[in-house]
Amino acid sequence: MKILVDGMGGDHAPGEIVKGCVEASLEYDIDITLIGDENSLKSELEKLSAPMNRFNVIHTSQQITMDDSPVSAIKSKKDSSMVRGFELLRQDPSRVFVSAGNTGALMAGGLLKVGRIKGIDRPALAPILPNRQGHNLLIDAGANTEVKPINLVQFAIMGSIYMSKVLGIKEPTVGLLNVGTEESKGSELYKAAYQQLKKIDTINFKGNIEARDIPAGAVDIIVCDGFTGNIVLKYTEGLAYNLFSMLKEQMTKTLTRKLGALLIKPGLKGFKSKLDYTETGGAPLLGINGGIIKAHGSSNANAIKNAIRQGKLFLDNQVLESIKNSISLLKEE
Repeated sequence: MKILVDGMGGDHAPGEIVKGCVEASLEYDIDITLIGDENSLKSELEKLSAPMNRFNVIHTSQQITMDDSPVSAIKSKKDSSMVRGFELLRQDPSRVFVSAGNTGALMAGGLLKVGRIKGIDRPALAPILPNRQGHNLLIDAGANTEVKPINLVQFAIMGSIYMSKVLGIKEPTVGLLNVGTEESKGSELYKAAYQQLKKIDTINFKGNIEARDIPAGAVDIIVCDGFTGNIVLKYTEGLAYNLFSMLKEQMTKTLTRKLGALLIKPGLKGFKSKLDYTETGGAPLLGINGGIIKAHGSSNANAIKNAIRQGKLFLDNQVLESIKNSISLLKEE
């Protein structure tokens, strides 16, 4: 079974995790390996009348929580669902591991237990952000607070491969997130990265973009260091949440507004769905020698189902092999 799922990771584990797995198994016609407390996982499967022949359950006695120190947890909780998932992935990199657990532990475990692709200096977290045109891929969103120009180049290559093969966008455009669009803008790091990026024939580099260009969909892939990317990600999440809270507050103040809200409710639902993280599922950790999809910590069943869909596309479209080939060609140049 090529799809491995951390059954104990996330705020709503194991119930929503198992429910998402059952929905994914039926919708995508796949078998899934669930990792975690056997009694809890099997109990949830039985509640849902799941097709048991499609599931393999691997028992673990420990759990990494959201409050655990990432590196310490990976080293000390060797019989946790997350660490066991990494071990299985290391044994067979043609699998994919999906987890809604501790983000720091997931990134630390990917490096310590699975290891990097040969030639990749830094793995990168690549969440999907909504925009007016569809979606952006933001890379890196928190795995690396300090980088070198070559890291940003590798992020662009990996992001281009993922967006092309998993999200179906041919020749996705790449932008370097900066304080201005001019080639001379930014720190020495970003100016050096710009010069390297424009020489790479395998990516569709469009130059610098500013943060205000992201919602408009100026480019498909936004490349930056993890410190900057994490700020963009957290601001985007907070803005989406508070935007709907403010809209609800204003539209329910008077009876007239409430009546108006009823008329535009279908349109608001469509707008809300564009900003709904559960529809995208998760963020790949690219650069690790195996497929890892990080689902949001508060993922519900729909988010888990879509994270598994991403993992299936990752495998079906041989993303890992494509990244390895592209990086080997980059080294030859």
